[in-house]
Amino acid sequence: MLQYSLRRLIIGMGMLVALSMLIFLLLRLTPGDPIDAYIDPNLPMSPSDLADLRRSLGLDQPLPAQYLGWLQQALTGNLGYSIKRLDQPVLGLVLSRIGPTVLLMGTALAFAIVAGITFGVIGAVRRNSLADLSLSVIALAGISSPAFLSALIGLYIFSVRLHWMPSGGMLTPGEEFSLGDLLHHLILPAALLSVAQAALIMRYMRASLLEVLNQDYVRTARAKGVREFWVITKHALRNALLPIVTLIGSTIGLAIGGAIFIESVFNWPGMGLLLVDAVQTRDYPVIMGATLVIGACVIVVNLLTDITYAVVDPRIKVG
Repeated sequence: MLQYSLRRLIIGMGMLVALSMLIFLLLRLTPGDPIDAYIDPNLPMSPSDLADLRRSLGLDQPLPAQYLGWLQQALTGNLGYSIKRLDQPVLGLVLSRIGPTVLLMGTALAFAIVAGITFGVIGAVRRNSLADLSLSVIALAGISSPAFLSALIGLYIFSVRLHWMPSGGMLTPGEEFSLGDLLHHLILPAALLSVAQAALIMRYMRASLLEVLNQDYVRTARAKGVREFWVITKHALRNALLPIVTLIGSTIGLAIGGAIFIESVFNWPGMGLLLVDAVQTRDYPVIMGATLVIGACVIVVNLLTDITYAVVDPRIKVG
């Protein structure tokens, strides 16, 4: 198990370096000059001043040298300083936004797991019934709907029209912190973020349980007179959950992409909103730092998913 974990960790580190190289290259290929982000339009600079600024930032060096210089600093924990946020350290800025994003994504994942598994079991047990067909249509709509569309529709219905939920933010401005206020702001964005994940889990859960229900040991349990409830929960459900473990880990990337849109629509102060603001203001150090941290989180989650699957499924041999 240790060798397996180390091997997966090394692969993950290589993927993280490749991701940083790709983002660094894409930022350099965007229209405009990176030096423009450091210039105040109201304060004209002479060509010599621009050359000195470019030299001080290392932008006069070839791209490989620029990337290696950034990577060397990043390995020591120095991700640079924000351009548009009064020279705040990027690492501190990013770490301050992880908590709200983890809260949002964790709640959404809990919603998705509970709803997806529950409705998947119902669809499998009542195969081809009206309930099964209705759930399949809803799941298809959930998978097909992009996160920004779900966010806008949910915001319009529950906040603008019905006034059931707040329209944005993490807490009510001007009020003291309370758990109830936090949950009131959290429920709607978390529920909307969980739509696509819940739909995927439901589809996989239904298909996996249908396959398990046709196995010989399930038919044997039924032949022995075991009640259908215990056949489903004790014999079939546990084995049907194995593919869901991998699916949950693989949907973390989907959840991060959705969180960027959800946080932007609901003004949720997390990593997604920070990244969108950085792109709009061309804050290159923040874009690189935020992308690196998000990529590292996805790789760690996938590593934990692989290890968990290897532990719960005895058929997988690791070494």
